[in-house]
Amino acid sequence: MTAIGFLNPGGPEVLQAQELPVPRPGYGEVLVRVGFAGVNRPDVVQRLGRYPPPPGASPIPGLEISGTVAAVGPGVADLAEGDRVCALVSGGGYAQFCLAKAAHCLPVPGDLPLDEAAALPETLFTVWHNVFERGHAREGETLLVHGGTSGIGTMAIMLGKLFGLSVIVTCGSPEKCARAIEIGADHAIDYKASDFVEEVARITGKEGVNLVLDMVAGDYVARNLKCLAPEGRHVTIAVQGGARAEINMAVVMTRRYTLTGSTLRPRSDEFKALLAQEIRANAWPLVEQGRLRPVMDMRFPLDRAAAAHARMEAGDHIGKIVLEA
Repeated sequence: MTAIGFLNPGGPEVLQAQELPVPRPGYGEVLVRVGFAGVNRPDVVQRLGRYPPPPGASPIPGLEISGTVAAVGPGVADLAEGDRVCALVSGGGYAQFCLAKAAHCLPVPGDLPLDEAAALPETLFTVWHNVFERGHAREGETLLVHGGTSGIGTMAIMLGKLFGLSVIVTCGSPEKCARAIEIGADHAIDYKASDFVEEVARITGKEGVNLVLDMVAGDYVARNLKCLAPEGRHVTIAVQGGARAEINMAVVMTRRYTLTGSTLRPRSDEFKALLAQEIRANAWPLVEQGRLRPVMDMRFPLDRAAAAHARMEAGDHIGKIVLEA
């Protein structure tokens, strides 16, 4: 099979096609003939040498796929050859075939194109866990999301609105702000043109938001806390602005804030299986009903993965980029 990997970290140009043996599914696994693979920020960070795969995971990038089951390993009872699935994987997505844990697969409805199916798992698993499980979001609350037109941001908008949240996002241009409003955000702040802390205060009547989904970290954390209402929750899922933050712990104490965060890829297979069950019960019916669909940016052939990474790093994309295997 053809797969896309790299020998040494570097820019998008280090991504090269390789010919590798087709893997065989082990216990509890399925082999998926990949239709599409999602491109995500962690893939870029891995390519740069700053996010190595967890022990036992494929070194090939790619954390989400869609396609058809090509072979079933022992111990798998609920999937069969030919089934259309999408899956969260720990690596190996940038290839014509990819192994997936059967418990991490979700069935692709007949009216959902495979390119859109590949754009769902990573963002849906991430947003569901961090907004609703770690962040304890509840109907009627207000959520602030940075990177509102990213894959995560667009999913947070759509899922938030479907579950009764008011959603404020920050974006880097008037055009992206307008697109975020079209996607469903209640308010979009151009963080390059105004202070998002002041804008959140204005929008909320100085009451603040209940939850911040933070992908920036660094000096954003202290500013995010200024946006939070008492009892507010701050959830960090990436550190694009730096891993270190300086905050006033007295403010955390007096306003009873909760600060948490998570990374999904290194979590155990058991955890991901439980998360998949939660999503299948609570969010996947919205996909099956056609009410939840990913925002799609561009699709590239597998052998143009370098161009897909370049587009992501340029920051011009809105929604999800996928590779066609």
